[in-house]
Amino acid sequence: MRTMLRVMVAVVAGAIAAAGVRADEEKVPLDKLPKAVADAVKKRFPKGELVEAAKETEGDKVEYEVTVKDGGTKIDVMLTPDGKITVIEKQLAAKDLPKAVTEALGAKYPKATLKTVEEVIKVKDGKEALDFYEVLVVTADKKTFEVKLTAEGKITETDEKKEEKKGKK
Repeated sequence: MRTMLRVMVAVVAGAIAAAGVRADEEKVPLDKLPKAVADAVKKRFPKGELVEAAKETEGDKVEYEVTVKDGGTKIDVMLTPDGKITVIEKQLAAKDLPKAVTEALGAKYPKATLKTVEEVIKVKDGKEALDFYEVLVVTADKKTFEVKLTAEGKITETDEKKEEKKGKK
């Protein structure tokens, strides 16, 4: 009985860990991407290497997220099934953030570490425009926050990321 319970717990834990994606998101092999999606990414990032892809479904809305490596930069591209780019999330070095953003983060989270920094670009009618910056911040007391800011340094959203407890009995 005890062995069966351990096996069941291990299987469930393994399935959760292996999934690594939300319930409404499924990984898509690159060779199974719709042609319009793959072509649009290759056209926008001609020197980029497609790394992975996922199909996200929310209600009846379907979008593809394709991760591209362009030089040393990681870029996530959101597209409609017909290949229209809607959002580009480009990873940046913290030093490349605008001064106003860096100052706002320093004031709100002194002595914090910036883990990941992304600029989020909205694409509408083929025109790209900066929407906001998204920064994963680890505070001096080891709390993790996802912070969204405008280019002027105004914090528009803060979301604390809680790690799941490990070693629960």
